[in-house]
Amino acid sequence: MIADSTLRSHRLEALFELQRAAPIWINAKPRRPARWCWPRAEGPDGPRKVILSDIILFAHPTFGVLGILAAVWVFVEALNASEDNQKRIWYASLVVTVCIVAAWILGGFWYVNYYYAEKAVILKGPWPWAHNIFMETKEHLFFIPLILALYLPIAAAQKLAANPTARAMVMVVTMFVVLNGLVIEGAGAIINYGAKVAFIHSGAKGSE
Repeated sequence: MIADSTLRSHRLEALFELQRAAPIWINAKPRRPARWCWPRAEGPDGPRKVILSDIILFAHPTFGVLGILAAVWVFVEALNASEDNQKRIWYASLVVTVCIVAAWILGGFWYVNYYYAEKAVILKGPWPWAHNIFMETKEHLFFIPLILALYLPIAAAQKLAANPTARAMVMVVTMFVVLNGLVIEGAGAIINYGAKVAFIHSGAKGSE
């Protein structure tokens, strides 16, 4: 977690350095400055700050993983559906909805406000396919778990122990949420590394 935080700060610093040193090479507008920031512990290059972009980058995949785990929870409960765990299944389905919606909103906000500059860096780096393939795929898959997560509490509101069809529907929906979530999380990791290798390839200070 600390390493990821340091990497993201280095990436932001390296991006600004690249934009100052080679504005033609990076054909993109500079990132928006953060409106507020929190102090961070002293680092090897001096004190750093946690900015809004960092917080979103931490929160977006965190809510995604929590949504995946909650979907697994719903699947297991539905597999053993009874009158005793009916309410628990429905509450767990609400957790899935909240987490996936939060991940979707945070990811969309970061994409619109911060990603355009990083996209330009990735496309000029040695891994342009990190955007051309994985980000493009992620953009299309991003809506699927959202729609499924919004539908899940409706399906889970049925009496699953007495309704095999509704029970099967809940299990299928949760399986698709998990599978799509894992693919999206994996794509995000590749995009993140694509930006890292682009910064390293550029030789920008703080990108190692």
